[in-house]
Amino acid sequence: MKANFERCLKFVLDHEGGWSDDPHDPGGATMKGVTLLTYKAYLMRLPTKEELRNIPDEHLIDLYKTRYWDNAGCDDLDIGVDLVVFDMAVNSGVGRSSRMLQRCVGANADGAIGPKTVALTKGILPRDLVIRFSTERRNFYKTLETFDRFGRGWMRRTDECEAEAFEMIGDK
Repeated sequence: MKANFERCLKFVLDHEGGWSDDPHDPGGATMKGVTLLTYKAYLMRLPTKEELRNIPDEHLIDLYKTRYWDNAGCDDLDIGVDLVVFDMAVNSGVGRSSRMLQRCVGANADGAIGPKTVALTKGILPRDLVIRFSTERRNFYKTLETFDRFGRGWMRRTDECEAEAFEMIGDK
């Protein structure tokens, strides 16, 4: 939902943290959830790790809005559903998040949220869709080779995202 981007972004940034360069993380060097490769695509040049560590807020906000929120079609989703789709897009990619939503609503899982997918989301109560999506998300994480190292954090984040989505919906 258009009016919900700022609240959803706050949730994401609260969970992404600051600087990380964990050699076990396939994303590599990351600042506030933005990887070096993502920042490279945004700047259209290879930034240094130091540039990434000092990413300006205006870049961060624009990047999250254009690369994740807009590409995942979140403006067209119900409050709460927008959060879980956005958070997963940030955490695991827009295509994966979009396909996950499409499977949850019975759409063709092509990874592009369009009018057909959006229309199908409207036929499901937001709370029920958040539950379906969060379950799908948990199941996905359990398939990853890095689950033993990062799984507890992913599960906690999913639980907290689901709870925040319920609060947004007005269903605690």
